[in-house]
Amino acid sequence: MTRASSGALVDVLVVGAGAAGMMAAIEAGRRGRRVRVVDHADRPGEKIRISGGGRCNFTNLGCGPANFLGENPRFATSALRRYTQHDFVKRIDRAGIAWHEKTLGQLFCDGSAKQIVRMLTDDMAAAGVTLSLEIGVERIARSGDGFTAILSDGSQVTAASLVVATGGKSIPKMGATGWAHEVARQFDIRVTETRPALVPLTFEAGLLETLTPLAGVAVDARVTTASSSPKGGRPSFNEAMLFTHRGLSGPAILQISSYWREGEAVVASMAPGRDVFEELKAAKASNGKQAVHTALGHIVPRRLAESLCQREGVSGNLADLSDKVLRRLDQAVNAWAVKPVGSEGYRTAEVTLGGVDTAALDQQTMQAKTVPGLYFIGEAVDVTGWLGGYNFQWAWSSGWAAGQVC
Repeated sequence: MTRASSGALVDVLVVGAGAAGMMAAIEAGRRGRRVRVVDHADRPGEKIRISGGGRCNFTNLGCGPANFLGENPRFATSALRRYTQHDFVKRIDRAGIAWHEKTLGQLFCDGSAKQIVRMLTDDMAAAGVTLSLEIGVERIARSGDGFTAILSDGSQVTAASLVVATGGKSIPKMGATGWAHEVARQFDIRVTETRPALVPLTFEAGLLETLTPLAGVAVDARVTTASSSPKGGRPSFNEAMLFTHRGLSGPAILQISSYWREGEAVVASMAPGRDVFEELKAAKASNGKQAVHTALGHIVPRRLAESLCQREGVSGNLADLSDKVLRRLDQAVNAWAVKPVGSEGYRTAEVTLGGVDTAALDQQTMQAKTVPGLYFIGEAVDVTGWLGGYNFQWAWSSGWAAGQVC
């Protein structure tokens, strides 16, 4: 595999050497297509390399269409069913990469995520794919039935098929841009509203001042939106929640951030499945001289218990508190409604919500309906998964689908 190539004519030009792009290139190359992959980064698969703390949460055993958002999340059904999480696990096994399952069906490498990057680059080399790094695309134009790309090194490539796999705007320090969306608009393909997703939420200064002492405190929580989603129901996630110097983070918050909108509140249950009122009432009966924050500290972390009691203006011993006050503490723990003012943005967002309108794409092939030979895959498309390996599976599945036909 070479780092650059000046070849002017290929069957398939893939822009983006991430998970989806490399997957598409491998599949197309195995079909005998002449494939070239270009990427402005100096290494392929950087998002793979840094994900999962360097171990890559490469898929999820429970992956299905219900785990995705978008104007039409069912669009993902075809690709996800034709190339499943089990198919990718088999590929990992064949490569001899050891893995393990964590909570909620999340699969990680036992070793380094670099093993997956190496597997993909080796598969591209075996399939005859040319990889050109540190080369961007300056311009794309229609050329007969194909496309001409002017590259940043001054060379020109003509391809019968163009696969756009440059992702979204998340993590710009890695070079992420909205280039894929610009290409879509160039060919009069609609792009849905985009926003940061799987991202920590932030608070206004006044609220933040009262909660800053809690920075670093984590609880297992159930977090939901205060209002129903447009399609009915209130999304809810039971995972860890972390107080930060900016607001809230942790898996439960990252999950709910994909559904949250400015002006809305989120509701956190910080002792899910526990009847705080009954537990405090029982503690009052057995040891009424116990300080209320001490009793509450047996249910939630002590610093959080002290903060909640202070916020609710509750102090003293349990024996001196009425059931009404204890119920108020129950609400403070398990029905805390808080209104974020924003998120930490694309800087820390794991993915981009929204993207190339799926109504403009063929769900079987990922090809643009009005522009034969043009494909959009992975994060560039308006298909966004939950936290936990779902977005990688979408990359594998959509890349595989395009690679069968491009």
